[in-house]
Amino acid sequence: MIVAPWQRWDLHPSVVIGLVLLGGLYVYLGGVAAPRRQVASFVGALGVAFLALDGPLHNLSDNYLFSAHMAQHLVLTLLFPPLLLYGTPAWVVRPLIRPRRLFRVAAVLTRPLPAAVIFSTPITLWHFPGFYEAALRHHPLHIVQHLVFIATAVLMWWPVLSPVPELPRASYLTQLLYLFLLGLPMSLVGALITLSEEVLYPFYTRAPRVWELTPLADQQLGGLLMWVVGTLVLWAAATVVWFRWAAREESGDVERAVPLEAYGNAEGRTRNAEHTGRPSY
Repeated sequence: MIVAPWQRWDLHPSVVIGLVLLGGLYVYLGGVAAPRRQVASFVGALGVAFLALDGPLHNLSDNYLFSAHMAQHLVLTLLFPPLLLYGTPAWVVRPLIRPRRLFRVAAVLTRPLPAAVIFSTPITLWHFPGFYEAALRHHPLHIVQHLVFIATAVLMWWPVLSPVPELPRASYLTQLLYLFLLGLPMSLVGALITLSEEVLYPFYTRAPRVWELTPLADQQLGGLLMWVVGTLVLWAAATVVWFRWAAREESGDVERAVPLEAYGNAEGRTRNAEHTGRPSY
């Protein structure tokens, strides 16, 4: 049986080593003691990353189709990070943010506005034709591109799925506004790619044709994936937030302010950390 080149499975050492190290760190810090659904989510995150970076999707992305490359980026930014954060218990994260300076930096970067800017800026810039073409032609730069997308996407999802109260989730209302506004830059970039009447990325004009897609049709499909699918994923997340908020309001589980006088004792400091998201040093 003849297998098309794009259907092959290639094991890239950088991907395998990275996923093994990530899984090893999770085990070392006791992540496997988390509830089964969290462990399953973490394993799922490793699985989707492997499928996106080592399977046929990766070959299609790197050598044949812009639309496949866009699908790969959506997996790395909109599927892998939520699974990773949901699957990571608080006690795995705490040792990583224990250094005071690192915590202070993380406390700023994981707030909604910085997180949105840090995610949206590289997503926009990397889709400028010059930068995009450079990443396709230079493999080390392509690895950097993927690492930037993944790291900034984890920051982007943090205000919604933070696993630790020390770096808290945003309020439900803020999460809704955040997820809605977050889709605007992706929608704009996706729309510009979709509506372009010329091929923006010459690399794919010289690629072998797959499924009889012309370079322009392939580009339009990729733009639609970013424009429509990317937006729908964020809106779906906002819908989940809405129902969680409604369920909390219905149950009467409303956050209560910590009395000011309680801040002076150990119990008050602990409660303050839980409510403000900042530990007491």
